[in-house]
Amino acid sequence: MTGPRTERGRLLLVLALAAAVTAFTATVPLLRGFFDLRVYYGTVHTWVHHGGLIYDYRVPGTQYGFTYPPFAAVLMLPLAPLGRTTAIAASLVVNTAALGVVLRVLAGDDWRRHGWYRWSLALCALALFEPLRDTFSFGQVNVVLLALVLIDARLLSSGRGRWAGAGIGLAAAIKLTPALFIGLLLLAGRRRAAAQATAVAAGVTALAALVDPAASRFYWTRALWDTSRVGRLDYVSNQSLQGVLARLGETGRPLWALAVLGTLCVWAWRGRRAALTGDWTAAFALTGAAACLVSPITWVHHLVWLLPSFAVLLRAGHRSLAGALYAVLCTSVVWLWFDDASGPDGFLGSNLYTWITLGLLLGLPIGQPRAALPLPLALPLARSASAIAAAPSPASPAPTAVPDQSSSSGAPDVAAATGAAEAAGRGLGRSPSSEPTGST
Repeated sequence: MTGPRTERGRLLLVLALAAAVTAFTATVPLLRGFFDLRVYYGTVHTWVHHGGLIYDYRVPGTQYGFTYPPFAAVLMLPLAPLGRTTAIAASLVVNTAALGVVLRVLAGDDWRRHGWYRWSLALCALALFEPLRDTFSFGQVNVVLLALVLIDARLLSSGRGRWAGAGIGLAAAIKLTPALFIGLLLLAGRRRAAAQATAVAAGVTALAALVDPAASRFYWTRALWDTSRVGRLDYVSNQSLQGVLARLGETGRPLWALAVLGTLCVWAWRGRRAALTGDWTAAFALTGAAACLVSPITWVHHLVWLLPSFAVLLRAGHRSLAGALYAVLCTSVVWLWFDDASGPDGFLGSNLYTWITLGLLLGLPIGQPRAALPLPLALPLARSASAIAAAPSPASPAPTAVPDQSSSSGAPDVAAATGAAEAAGRGLGRSPSSEPTGST
């Protein structure tokens, strides 16, 4: 099947797809009300304007507060003078810019040859990708972290590895998960880059300790080890190995530790092979997938780390497989098991994104260091856009932000500045909106 041959026909197709995607995102998946941005915004405003403590703040009406390392709060200080609308606009601009960096790196040096038409189709497909649309709608930072890490991948693959490491170090200081990429550098024998990443992470972490010693002490001695601050392990949005075990009722650490050890062994073997062949895109893709699996909590929006894996599949010519897996990750299908993940169907369906991540770790093609992507992220993905746009809404949709409630303590409700989506799924025994994923 070929697309329109004329510029007018292509423009009409792009406009039609854009309209279908807009209708889909406005009606089928529920918007998240910039919940995580509310956490960041409320934390920074309480800290700067009211003398509050970073890790004591909670979004009114919820138990959720700031869970990142202190340097992340320091980096978010520019939110302090902003109002609600400006903060939301800034989040959208930063995430859009970061997505542009990600696409530029994944498309390679000949990105211009794809032209406006293919890039437009790719953007329509990306707008359907559940982890990406959730990242934008939550006001999350995942795409920014991915961009920082991929800049290092670009430096390594282009022979400028002497400058690599700073992006990984910054990402690891903002959130701990990207620290696994330092392990990849060590496995690949890139000690200089690993040392640079470690030095950057340590340096900015020390800076945060100087800015707020009490917050740093609390985070590294207490908050880091308390997963209850982040959310329930068995919540269906947790698509990590720990989430799979928790939904099975297995909450003990030994079995999870064994699963993590096995996963890390596979990652170390495959990631090192990819890096030693010069296939840094695959090496970073494998590391992103492994990080999602071994993290105690991997919310659905964290799965933007799988985008490099789809780039690798397309580059290797596996268009049908990439399109099928991508389509599944656009459907919000795991939320069908929000209320009950028991039985064989619950085991398979509620963990479907985990199985995709595991499959990518085990089977992603490696050893193609400089092959160009056939298309920017995917024409085959875009071809299925109309079918995805017609996908039914999950029976139990994803959570929305909890509306702010007045605080009994008399503290100013600064988090309300970013607004909240109306809770959905009324009439259910347990509303998904009661379980936001928080600032994770």
